[in-house]
Amino acid sequence: MLKFIARRILSGLVLLLVVTCGSFFLAHRAIGDPTPGLLGNSATPFQRAALREQLGLERPLLVQFWDWFSHAIRGDFGTSWRNLQPVSEQIALRVPVTLSVVVAATLLAAVLGLAVGIITGLRPGGTLDRGLKLGSVVFFALPGFWVSLVLVMWFAIQLRWFPAVGYVSPDQSVTGWLRSITLPSVSLAIGAVVMVAEQLRNGFLEVQNQDFVRTLRARGLPPWRVTVHVLRNASPAALTVLALMFVGLLGGAIVVEIIFNLPGIGSLIQSASQIGDIPILLGLTAVTVVFVVIVNLLLDLVLGWVNPKVREQ
Repeated sequence: MLKFIARRILSGLVLLLVVTCGSFFLAHRAIGDPTPGLLGNSATPFQRAALREQLGLERPLLVQFWDWFSHAIRGDFGTSWRNLQPVSEQIALRVPVTLSVVVAATLLAAVLGLAVGIITGLRPGGTLDRGLKLGSVVFFALPGFWVSLVLVMWFAIQLRWFPAVGYVSPDQSVTGWLRSITLPSVSLAIGAVVMVAEQLRNGFLEVQNQDFVRTLRARGLPPWRVTVHVLRNASPAALTVLALMFVGLLGGAIVVEIIFNLPGIGSLIQSASQIGDIPILLGLTAVTVVFVVIVNLLLDLVLGWVNPKVREQ
């Protein structure tokens, strides 16, 4: 088991290294000279040259990369070119907001997807099963921002159950925090619920036809114990989809945070992209990849527990 974990950690570190290094050179290649975005189009060539020298952009690109990378591995992503504030501090203030929404959406998708997937897997062709097939078409056809706007108009403006915009820290009010992340989390989770439930339902139907399930029933095991065995063998695909959805929700949170005016990494990415603030973009990229590596490691550990054969890969 330790070798299995070590291999996964090593592959995650390699992924982190490749993505961050590639992002550095791609960002500098794509943005080029960031001084027009930082100073505005009215800046003189002398002012732009002075800012490039201040930011160290006149140095060779490899020297800039080594300077950034040698600090980044210690958690220091430099300072923002826009406000000259440490990048790590700005990200640390924004990440909890985004994680609150994404984790809540993932938990919602896991619970509802598990319930719907089990019911439809045990009763294929029923009303809920037909509703799941219809929902898989409808919800994936609807744009995420449209779903968010509908939730705001219905639950925030008409019913006044939840705030339309804004974020309340749990330090200020736990109830206010839950109310502020409910609509953003639901808007992110709707499509994920359908996808997880569909994968679990298909896995249930496939596993229930296997010989070991008929043997368990013939031995007289209670139906709930048979269902537990079927669930354990049918869950890997749904767990994989759920982990991928978590990564996808990190990207989808950008649009949701803008709609609900949440001070998460979405608004930070938007502002940094508009002005070409490369340190912010690189710091957010590195943090996002760390989350991806952690989620994949947790997924591999869960799959290794569910199916011991995975540990041998």
